[in-house]
Amino acid sequence: MACTNCSTGSKDGTPRGCKNNGTCGTDSCNKLTVFDWLSNMSLPGGQAPFDAVEVRFKNGRKEFYRNTEKITLSIGDIVATEASPGHDIGIVTLTGELVKVQMKKKNEKPYGDLPKIYRKASQKDIDIWSAARDREEPMKVIARELAIKLKLEMKISDIEFQGDSSKATFYYTANDRVDFRQLIKDFARVFSIRIEMKQVGFRQEASRLGGIGSCGRELCCSTWLTDFRSVNTSAARYQQLSLNPQKLAGQCGKLKCCLNYELDTYLDALKGLPDMDTKLYTEKGDAFCQKVDIFKGLMWFAYTDNMAHWHVLTAESVKEIMAINKLKERATSLEDYAEEVAAIEPEKTFQNAMGQDSLTRFDAPKRKNRKKPGGNNDRNKATLSPEGPRDKRPQDKPRNNNSIKPNREQGQGPKPQNAARNQQGPKPENTAQPKPEGTAGQNPNAGQNPNANRNKDKNRNRNKNRNRPPRDNNNAGNADN
Repeated sequence: MACTNCSTGSKDGTPRGCKNNGTCGTDSCNKLTVFDWLSNMSLPGGQAPFDAVEVRFKNGRKEFYRNTEKITLSIGDIVATEASPGHDIGIVTLTGELVKVQMKKKNEKPYGDLPKIYRKASQKDIDIWSAARDREEPMKVIARELAIKLKLEMKISDIEFQGDSSKATFYYTANDRVDFRQLIKDFARVFSIRIEMKQVGFRQEASRLGGIGSCGRELCCSTWLTDFRSVNTSAARYQQLSLNPQKLAGQCGKLKCCLNYELDTYLDALKGLPDMDTKLYTEKGDAFCQKVDIFKGLMWFAYTDNMAHWHVLTAESVKEIMAINKLKERATSLEDYAEEVAAIEPEKTFQNAMGQDSLTRFDAPKRKNRKKPGGNNDRNKATLSPEGPRDKRPQDKPRNNNSIKPNREQGQGPKPQNAARNQQGPKPENTAQPKPEGTAGQNPNAGQNPNANRNKDKNRNRNKNRNRPPRDNNNAGNADN
């Protein structure tokens, strides 16, 4: 939960408000922040406030200091604290009676010896502190190069400057003990500063640096986890997880701390179940346990001569067979105690709430667009006979030569010069009446036209290409001839 001053929105990712990359003065976006719910309440009977305060330094490191000078302090104040040697600069994170509660939580004596606070930091102290913080990243690169030249098996993870820029603490991780005496001499010669080496564990390193876990959230050790309990591979075995180091290891390279979160629940559920090493003796043969469903109380057994076929038994049935075996008797068979477990189909709860397409839009097969070589395919589709292909039509259906096909309705018709002739329809065979005159684009002497036979051949060839019988107007032309 970040404060309003640390709202992101800049191009480089730096917060626009406090410019401290999340370490703001209100301390609401840091690790293990404490809300001072007693800030609006006054002390009863004129009681003096508690004179210890909590101060935060780099990477969430917090220490307790005594306010011996009775300085009026509030959360977010930058103060100069006692250090050895010199002084350090930190930010006040908690004051009042809640500091006493935090000290008891961390096994600190509320009225014991504590370092003191000198004063509130001046602008000069803040400038020196900021300049020292800017030197940390370049120094870390050089320090790693010097460690590699000396062939030391260690990793320098972080550098923290003291507030007065008089000392630098180098945090490193290593599997074994490292002799870094020559390394300290090289650091002092190159950086001209007092050097302090401090070894931290791999889990502490991950908590200082932070990161994103495999679950997609921030690391528990960098947000809320304070104590690092030991994690064993037995925790993964109890939860029936695959012993894959790549899946069980966290960002620190050690076993994930979250393996212990649900371990107690699994151990309680396993108390009512037989062991995985349980062996059952039946008349059909011996059976071994293959799988266990802890929370459903089911166990899968298979015969030694048929390991591929599993039988599902409840925990009560297994205990009953075990009781029979204790009497040195064999049970009848696993089939008599087997349970039928129906396969549960997952419930489909998908809803098209965002206006997305249907999930089954790719299930229907696509229609193939079969294009014939040559000619206009759209024109051929329009001229297909509604009765189907010629080879599939009934052959005994008589052809009516006087019928007229609605070619113009299907999007295909004769040429423009023959449009007027088709509008008049075919001429009856036994009729000698002349065609009506005054029709636009019609030749009254069409029957005597010497090019009539040529037009008939063209129409016949065109109809063959269209896979349909000849048009009726050709029959009318034959009647004229």
